[in-house]
Amino acid sequence: MTEKFQESETNLPQGAVAQMYSLIAEQIINKTRIETGICIDVGTGPAPLSAALTDITELMIYAVDLSEDRCRLAEKNVHEMELEDRIKVVRSDVHSLSFPDGFADLVVSRGSMFFWKDLSQAFKEIYRVLKPKGRAYIGGGYGSSQLKDKIKQGKEPSEKHLNIPRLNIAYINESLKKAEIKDFEIINDDSGLWIVIKR
Repeated sequence: MTEKFQESETNLPQGAVAQMYSLIAEQIINKTRIETGICIDVGTGPAPLSAALTDITELMIYAVDLSEDRCRLAEKNVHEMELEDRIKVVRSDVHSLSFPDGFADLVVSRGSMFFWKDLSQAFKEIYRVLKPKGRAYIGGGYGSSQLKDKIKQGKEPSEKHLNIPRLNIAYINESLKKAEIKDFEIINDDSGLWIVIKR
């Protein structure tokens, strides 16, 4: 668990959930090798992945969410962690991101893809805002089967994040092809279900 999570009085994740975001941040960087430049975190919620990424990179992060309430919560957390110089909260829709073409070196998202109304349009937008040689790491999971078990044991099964809609791989493949994205990898293992897009 990071010091930011331990010290903060925010409603950011604690314990195993904080470990999960730290592990996912490490997996993102190990896979993409992008540690500097601009990152967009889509569907950021209270910004736990953004915060975890600031611990291990020098990225400037735009924490994006469509919900006004979640953006306010993210802003509160960013302020309390004193990360205003590293994380900017932006209200925007993944289907029409408010960034210019070729803006970001890295686009990340954990958990929101399963709720996007038009997966192909969302992928198109993510691809559009990536710089040449940029990467996206999009999907959902717990980072490892051990953390998944630990988190699920500590939560009520009725909690919303445990009832995430399922997406099948064929549909994801079809959506990526419809978005005219040719260079991608689908990871479906103990870390979760992730799509790595290369620009």
